[in-house]
Amino acid sequence: MKINNTLLTLQNGSDIRGVAIEGVENEHVNLTEAACNRIGQAFAQWISEQKESKPSTIRIGIGHDSRISGLILEEAFAKGIESTGAHVIRCGLATTPAMFMSIIFPQTKFDAAVMLTASHLPYNRNGIKFFNKDGGLEKKDITAILTIAEEKEIRQVTSIAPTGNNCFDIIELYSQYLKNTICKGVKAQDYEHPLAGLKIVVDAGNGDAGFFVNNILNPLGADTTGSQFLDPDGNFPNHIPNPENKQAMDSISRATIQNKADLGLIFDTDVDRMSAVLHDGTEVNRDSIIAMISAILAPEYPGSTIITDSVTSDRLTYFLEKILGMQHLRYMRGYKNVINKCKELNKNGIISPLAMETSGHGALKDNYYLDDGAFLAVKLLIALAKAAKKGKKIDSLIADLPPLYEAHEYRFKINTEDFKDYGKQVLTEFKKRAETAGYKLPKSYEGVRISFKSKNIRGWLLLRLSLHDPVMPLNIEGERKGDCAAIVAVVKDLLTGFDKLDMTVLS
Repeated sequence: MKINNTLLTLQNGSDIRGVAIEGVENEHVNLTEAACNRIGQAFAQWISEQKESKPSTIRIGIGHDSRISGLILEEAFAKGIESTGAHVIRCGLATTPAMFMSIIFPQTKFDAAVMLTASHLPYNRNGIKFFNKDGGLEKKDITAILTIAEEKEIRQVTSIAPTGNNCFDIIELYSQYLKNTICKGVKAQDYEHPLAGLKIVVDAGNGDAGFFVNNILNPLGADTTGSQFLDPDGNFPNHIPNPENKQAMDSISRATIQNKADLGLIFDTDVDRMSAVLHDGTEVNRDSIIAMISAILAPEYPGSTIITDSVTSDRLTYFLEKILGMQHLRYMRGYKNVINKCKELNKNGIISPLAMETSGHGALKDNYYLDDGAFLAVKLLIALAKAAKKGKKIDSLIADLPPLYEAHEYRFKINTEDFKDYGKQVLTEFKKRAETAGYKLPKSYEGVRISFKSKNIRGWLLLRLSLHDPVMPLNIEGERKGDCAAIVAVVKDLLTGFDKLDMTVLS
């Protein structure tokens, strides 16, 4: 019998997110086994229609992250796929980038792939990411799949148990791909140990990234003493596996310093994001990780364009354009947005080797436009090995990136049901008032941005409207002591009179 719940509420942009297990107050399960069964059926049907092929000819790979709900939901999803006549290949504990590559690798060449993950969200959450040969699906595709799923009934099969015939170790194949990339990058012969003499500490946060130590760094000769939280544990007992989390970054910084490592690496749960730490504990995240990857790419792509999200700073623009001689296109938030913009530019003949968010999502043109934290780490390791041969460190790559003095993000709640319309009215009036006051407003694809270059204030702000929530985030950055306080005063003045906008966080 069809279950009358609205699966469309599970959509989160270009993937699916929901509560998978009880345990958090006021958060009740909506990503159920029944939902996964129906969505699995719908995805198999959607792929069959896209390829204009019978379901019996379709092969779909499926993997999961370390979450405690992963295996149960994978089973339900796989049964849904199998019930249509399509074939399921179970890849077990995997990473999001590895699941996409299962479509690319000649040894697998699946028609589509699915990854059960909710990235850095708490242990009770889970989600689904979908891939076809063109990469991650778009928002409209997810809507179409969920619309099909609404009409499905739960269907069971009895022959889904994983066996040698329908299982594949995608991490082993993916690891070989990354090792080959490192060896080629440092011109290593016959799999000698190109990372010998380097000490590299990894923090996997009990997510999926432990393989990076065991399958890649150790075989290539690196000393990984001090690497931590490598064992998968969906309760995330040590810290949230998230490069944007302060506790997580403090953890990898301490480990890097204590073990006197040359480099620290930290990944999110499903390894599509990463950040790094230099030998002295300096965090390389947000603007600085974009700057470092760009500096690595600059010699090969002189004058090219780097795509970032809207909250990257003016200091990054200075570094990219004045130091590296590249172009900076500050686009919209959302990793799919920056990736799609990168694809668009390259298609139109404007070379763009990198699309990257401050969150650590980074996609390279030369790696299928795939946001792959492990591949970005590989690029850092190649640069580290090359520098070490010359007796140098990779710190020099971003030595000319201006330091960050102070930055804040505030989130203003919108206290009205028509929050999107109200938020748009706020932005329109905010921009009008800023122009009247004579402030500099650089082009912004999202919200309203103001740059301050006067004697009294130096820095920038960005006010925007959240895509899904009744919230207006405000990002500010000051170059000197007192600049952020001065910018806050400007914001208060420009937003006077908006009584449905809760700005008490600025008090």
